[in-house]
Amino acid sequence: MGKNRNTKVDGIIVRFLSGFIKGLLIGIGSVAPGVSGGAIAVIFGLYEKITGAIANVFKDFRRKAIFFFPIALGGGVGVLAFSKVIEYLFRHYEVHVKYLFIGLMMGTLSSVFEQANRKGFRKKYILPCITAFGITALAMVMEKAGIDIIPEAGKGLPHLFAYGAIIGIGTIVPGISASFVLMYIGAYQIVLEGIANINLMIIVPVGIGFVVSIVLFANIINFLFRRFYGYTYYTVIGFVIGSIIAIFPGFSFNIEHLLGVLLFAVGFYLSFSLSKYSKEK
Repeated sequence: MGKNRNTKVDGIIVRFLSGFIKGLLIGIGSVAPGVSGGAIAVIFGLYEKITGAIANVFKDFRRKAIFFFPIALGGGVGVLAFSKVIEYLFRHYEVHVKYLFIGLMMGTLSSVFEQANRKGFRKKYILPCITAFGITALAMVMEKAGIDIIPEAGKGLPHLFAYGAIIGIGTIVPGISASFVLMYIGAYQIVLEGIANINLMIIVPVGIGFVVSIVLFANIINFLFRRFYGYTYYTVIGFVIGSIIAIFPGFSFNIEHLLGVLLFAVGFYLSFSLSKYSKEK
């Protein structure tokens, strides 16, 4: 009896830590330039669950609250605690961080395809996948081409609300990097500093815009999953693959890139292990 109880407690702890780490990485991905929090959610098999839970928040509320608490906690810690860290790392170790994130995203691509094919596969699904991939790749090329053209951004309530809406879209739509969009319009530093310094005058309106946009898009995407599961999932996969390729920093035979490959392997192993554990449970 005691052994079974200890095993059950150990399982609860491991599930909590697994959810926390996944949420942590989604939160970091939401503030990291060139990375999509939504894409990371897809990789960890959480995307459909998150959009479904947001769209039907009061249905089976207790079970959802227990499941999503460690994920939400990890996401909050990822955004708040890592805002300054991510800014520093991307400024000084951009190649290393991108290799790590690519490893994390690629580690469970096979499980993502398994989930997409849960209700069967049709050749028709390839077209929306390719289309989504092309849109993401084109968007990233345009963003990178205009990354140095930074217009003056405002700090008024409408501006901050709009920044929150952009973050919400980047979180709920895989492959869309909200950080890149905010950089392009000159608002990334405003939002990042506001979060890092816990400036409520910035966090509150940004948070409201985030919640409004994420609820709106979650309902739309949840409807699409219910009505057009295969088409929707392969569209999401196209966005994810496009975002992986778009953030690839290239390769050269030097210490920087070799260390990047090592970090890629670490990220790949971590995400593969997490997804494998999730499937077993």
